[in-house]
Amino acid sequence: MEFLTTSEAADYLRLGERKLYELVTTGAIPCSKVTGKWLFPRHELDLWVLSGLARPSGMLIAEPPPVVGGSQDELLVWSLRESGSGLGSMSEGSARGLERLQRNEVMAAAVHFHALDAADNLAGDASIEALRTTPDLHDAVLVAFVRREEGLVLPHGNPKHLHGLTDVLATGARMAMRQQGTGAQMLLDVLLKRAGASMRDLRRIETPALTGPDLAELVRAGEADCGIATRAAARSAGLDFVPLVWENFDLAMRQRSYFRPAMQALLRFLNERRLRQRAEELTGYDASPAGLIRFAA
Repeated sequence: MEFLTTSEAADYLRLGERKLYELVTTGAIPCSKVTGKWLFPRHELDLWVLSGLARPSGMLIAEPPPVVGGSQDELLVWSLRESGSGLGSMSEGSARGLERLQRNEVMAAAVHFHALDAADNLAGDASIEALRTTPDLHDAVLVAFVRREEGLVLPHGNPKHLHGLTDVLATGARMAMRQQGTGAQMLLDVLLKRAGASMRDLRRIETPALTGPDLAELVRAGEADCGIATRAAARSAGLDFVPLVWENFDLAMRQRSYFRPAMQALLRFLNERRLRQRAEELTGYDASPAGLIRFAA
């Protein structure tokens, strides 16, 4: 992230330094004080300007409801509540969340997309590419929430001795599915492709689980031998876990939503120590990137 000094920020915004200091003292502009000097993140200055964009009378811009759609995550739901943001949640998977964001049906979408790069490795910026290629999201912003550990959720004691997808394929273990469009199902798709296999090679439980905790419950109840979900979901259900990947778990939103009071309340909370403590308690999270802007259109 690029930071500007006070004089650079004043030049960038075409403001006098005195006016800039007035905005700083009233908390009206994004900035940070480091070793006695004010620094201004350039990306956030752009968003701040766009959030106050004047439009002709009669040009109505529908405000999205205060809801975070997309992927389910226990730490995110807790953060929405503890931050006092007033934001609700609607868990339907990454792809469905992005579709709702396009239609202004949610204020943000929690996403974790997966794809393979040209060398058949997991692409590190699949979510960024998804935003770039989604129509009508020319004003998108992607904010890091956390990094999460995804892997195989297994019965306590791992009775079938499954240590990766190769073992699942070789043993014919019953695998619980997630619905299409979820990040977990995308991860399974790309891991199968990298292994030279397909869904037809799996012994699948056909009825998909709607969330990671739902999938963990299928495994706990003995209806499936394994499935892909987060370490936190496995731990919460008292199940074993074999890690497969660390993934970016992000919040996608429009630029004009970034500075809405509800979203700002959540983003401020991402810098609090309580978030990191809760992430450690739940396990399988890295909260160090929380709040960073990973992409701005």
